[in-house]
Amino acid sequence: MARSGSHLVAGCEERVNSLCVWRHTGYANAMPAADKPTPLPDDVESLRAMVAAMQQQLVEKDTALSAETARRIALADHIEMLNQQLAELRRARFGRRSEKLDENIHQLELTIEDLETSDGEFGAGDEAPESASEKPTKVRRTYSRKPLPEHLPRDVVEHGKQDACQECGGELSKLGEDVSEVLEYKPASFRVVRHVRPKYSCRCCERVTQADAPSRPIARGRAGPGLLAHIAVAKYADHLPLYRQSLIYARDGVELSRSTLADWVGQMFKLLRPLNTALEHYVMAGRKVYADDTPTPVLQPGKKSTKTGRLWAYVRDDRNAGVDDPPAVWYAYSPDRKGLWPQQHLKNFRGSMQADGYAGFNALYQSGKVLEVACWAHVRRKFYEIAKSSPGGFADEVLSRIAELYAIEADIRGQSVDIRSQERQARAGPLVAALKERLDRTLSQESRKSSLAKAIHYALTRWATLTRYVHDGLLEIDNNAVERQMRPVALGRKYPKCSIMRSLTIATPKRRRIMDLHFT
Repeated sequence: MARSGSHLVAGCEERVNSLCVWRHTGYANAMPAADKPTPLPDDVESLRAMVAAMQQQLVEKDTALSAETARRIALADHIEMLNQQLAELRRARFGRRSEKLDENIHQLELTIEDLETSDGEFGAGDEAPESASEKPTKVRRTYSRKPLPEHLPRDVVEHGKQDACQECGGELSKLGEDVSEVLEYKPASFRVVRHVRPKYSCRCCERVTQADAPSRPIARGRAGPGLLAHIAVAKYADHLPLYRQSLIYARDGVELSRSTLADWVGQMFKLLRPLNTALEHYVMAGRKVYADDTPTPVLQPGKKSTKTGRLWAYVRDDRNAGVDDPPAVWYAYSPDRKGLWPQQHLKNFRGSMQADGYAGFNALYQSGKVLEVACWAHVRRKFYEIAKSSPGGFADEVLSRIAELYAIEADIRGQSVDIRSQERQARAGPLVAALKERLDRTLSQESRKSSLAKAIHYALTRWATLTRYVHDGLLEIDNNAVERQMRPVALGRKYPKCSIMRSLTIATPKRRRIMDLHFT
């Protein structure tokens, strides 16, 4: 993959360089050499004919020059587009991404960690005693430590408790005490809960009584609810595959095979199905929902490979508008990215949906049941790509103007819907109008094929949906709330989802419901 990316970048560089050389040399070499002057005739008719021929030649040359000028302008636009694509390829291949640390920064963090570890090891032998009789003569450095969390339980260990003086035997009175706290960790451990149900018989009527057997999360299963919850959290929240969990449990002498763990995970889907249904209804009952999707690998049955499915996320979160309703996210799986899937997911939703420019949502907007709200973060991203490759241009100005809009959002975050709407109309409204005027004027001066013109066109074609948030305090400026919920999925994307998915790639309704539970 790395070699193919390098070849792609090198090929683009070679193509741009060849076009630039042709641009400077090709036209000059193609022009015919100037003709030598010829003597003028003496008669008037011949002179008139010569002037007419010269005029015809001038017209033809003007036409050819106009065509050549238009061709060279188109060539310059094409070269600019290739340069932009080359810069994006370089940044994607070699540049730093916002979700991934740069290797140098990562290495620097490791170096700092090693230095701090070495420093802590050096200072461990010089730690000052806590007794009052031995006071340190020199303090090497002062630490500013945060107090340990108050919600943690405290185990009190009292040292040196005395009732009488060791010298004279007199009664001691307490002057005070020195208290220091140490954070300790008690490793998780397995335990066996034995359920005993005695049987009783009556000597009079010979009746036998016994308590009912306690219910279990999994019928005839040997896993308790605490263990099942731990397995699920470790797999989906901590991104720990089942085969690694199996190895960890084996270190404690508990043999749990991966197939057993996978079967337990599958049984948990049935237990969580009512909760998943309730979560879906809660998310879809709001006035606003965030929507997004991301690819996810799915194992194919009978093959040692994966195919790409889609994971859809729908978020209800109105805390920025001062609403106390708890936030929630509901995930849904589909085998592809066809528009019929979000149409099925949102069939009962009525309200505003904040999403990207995915064309599969258009049917929902056209139905009139869902109101489209576009995302300023996607607009900003396109101008950011241009500003990284060509700094100091119009893209930087657009980024600065968008930053002013986000500064307003930071000031009104958490306020009521009415206050947010009033502040936006008073402060963001004029900024948005001025930005649109600049975009319109710049677009008229740019080539339609340039990257800047495409970014401007992307914003202007969605302007009504981009500015809808200004007049509604419940809406947000971007779709980042749902994109943040996609990050945990991206962290675990390296490992194809558990072996239970081998039989779930055929998208029957029942299996899709299991996949929804799997991700939610």
